[in-house]
Amino acid sequence: MFHNIPVDVKERMKYLEEIDSKDRRDETPGLRRLRQIPPETGKFISLLAASAPPGLYIEIGASAGYSALWLSLACMQTERKLVTFELQDDKIEMARETISRAKIGKIVELVEGNALDLLQKYNNISFCFLDAEKEIYLDCYQIVVPKMVEGGILVADNVISHREVLEPFINHVMEDPRVDSLIVPIGKGELVCRKL
Repeated sequence: MFHNIPVDVKERMKYLEEIDSKDRRDETPGLRRLRQIPPETGKFISLLAASAPPGLYIEIGASAGYSALWLSLACMQTERKLVTFELQDDKIEMARETISRAKIGKIVELVEGNALDLLQKYNNISFCFLDAEKEIYLDCYQIVVPKMVEGGILVADNVISHREVLEPFINHVMEDPRVDSLIVPIGKGELVCRKL
């Protein structure tokens, strides 16, 4: 997967990495920043998605589409599809541009709107990447887990960097008998769950 990343995908990754780096240097306010995952987290979620059982991939919180680029590599490898949700208009435009420029429109579908309202129609989820506003993590989790296939994987971002805010969510997941879970100290901290 990583040895033959398509040129269009690689170029868009580089472009978004440069914007993200500039935003961090300039201290652009949080909601206006891309707030994307670092490349090592991208590789991590791509490997996990490629290892997931057959089913649908979903991403909650597309931002500008950087994570979707990494997940598209797993889609290419497994011949599966990614549905990614985004609520903010400016991020929707950037994600749409990312999907177009990277030429991944056949495997990545951008769904505009609140994932909490839209998730109900999706089933047979084999992989979920949760990287949205932290206040909705638990609600998203409660909707997604029953819709996951056995052995399906859910990854929640920022569980170390935002541990204080996410503590109730983390505790709930760690005690949930429907999943096995652990925290992986990569990037800003990833909570990885596997549905039993």
